[in-house]
Amino acid sequence: MKIIGIIPARGGSKSIKKKNIVKIYNKPLIYWTIKSAKESKLLYDFYLSTEDPEIKKVALKYGCKVIDRPKKFSKDNSSTISVLQHCISVTKADAIMCLQPTSPIRPKGIIDIAIKKFLKFKPDSLATGRTLHNYEWGKYNNIGRQKLSGWFWDDGSIYLMKSKDLMKGKWTGKKLYKLFVDKKYSLVECDDKTDLKILDKLIRLKYYDEKKN
Repeated sequence: MKIIGIIPARGGSKSIKKKNIVKIYNKPLIYWTIKSAKESKLLYDFYLSTEDPEIKKVALKYGCKVIDRPKKFSKDNSSTISVLQHCISVTKADAIMCLQPTSPIRPKGIIDIAIKKFLKFKPDSLATGRTLHNYEWGKYNNIGRQKLSGWFWDDGSIYLMKSKDLMKGKWTGKKLYKLFVDKKYSLVECDDKTDLKILDKLIRLKYYDEKKN
């Protein structure tokens, strides 16, 4: 199966200008996802999709191929599905692994673990995440946390999907696989300046150093 990694990184961002290349621990945000993709031995190939020349230049600097994204797929209301559909048309992939740069810190080897699970259990769609016990206030009448069943929260780090579903406009197929990861890897999604500052601090403190933890 031809599984292609795609890092969607447009230039426009309402929360932070050029967020995808803002520095985190002296490296642009997209660097961390490119680094994870480069460590994979099972991805057929991987690309960054962007319409922005500056982001393209940074991606190429760190050894990532780039798919030039048409402007029509780079608007505020453009869906990730439309971006991935364009990537499928370019790469002819059987399946796409969407690696969002705003969820930049991944466990070492998690990309290949996800691919192995996908090939073994043959789901239509796979996502990384963890169990949350957070519910809207007023919905559970002060039931103890240990009694709440919880629900799977997809952390945005890895989505692995069959191309045939994406081409039909479906984010998920019928058969799903939930790949659970340690909570520390999904503490921060980089959506605003506060998130970026927190992540930078965690990396500087070597919070994600596997030898330390």
